[in-house]
Order: sequence, then structure tokens, then C-alpha cells
Amino acid sequence: MDIIFLGGLEIETIIGIYDWERTTKQTVVLDIEMAFDIAKAAETDDIEYTLDYKKVSKRIIAFVEDSQFLLVEKLIVEIANLLLTEFAIPWLKITLNKKGAIRGASDVGIVIERGQK
Repeated sequence: MDIIFLGGLEIETIIGIYDWERTTKQTVVLDIEMAFDIAKAAETDDIEYTLDYKKVSKRIIAFVEDSQFLLVEKLIVEIANLLLTEFAIPWLKITLNKKGAIRGASDVGIVIERGQK
């Protein structure tokens, strides 16, 4: 299976459990790998037969910007569910980085893998 990826997608959102986090947008950074068979797109040179990463990224950005989850665990699982459902991706891996969440650490986050059931 081929992999289409988005790396370093930065999005501002309300995320966190503390009072100040409920009123101040923070940046989350997403790295996403999505399995997709690109054979027909490569053969035809037609975007209709591939995963349009511009559409994917616009959908993720809109979803995350409009969300207000308490936990990054909830946010990352909802992103995975959205992608698996709306874009019929057979498998994906998402890294969500909430930079600066822990003093002294440059990166903090979660990595999940999901597939179609």
C-alpha cells in the first residue's frame, strides 16, 4: 500500500483542561500518514483517482479549529474517525504534538494508528 502524508500541519484550537486553556487558543501540530492505492492515479495522471491532500487538510483544519476538546486523546481519535469515514482511507497514522505543554519539553503528544473495521 502507498502512503500519502501531511507533515507539520499547524492548527490553532481550544484544547486543554485548565481554565486558561479554555479561553486561549493553542497550536497543535499534526503529522498524518494515510494508506492509499495510488496506482490508478499514477496510470491516468488524474486527481480523481487519488486522495486529494488539499481537501483532506482543509477538512482537518476546519474540524480542529472549530473543536473545543479537553483532551488531546479525544481530539486525535476524532480526527482519525473523520478521515476514515469521510475519505475511505484504509489505514492511517497520526501524530499530534501539543508543543510546549510541559515546561522543559519541546514536544508532547500522542501517536495513534487506526484502520477500517
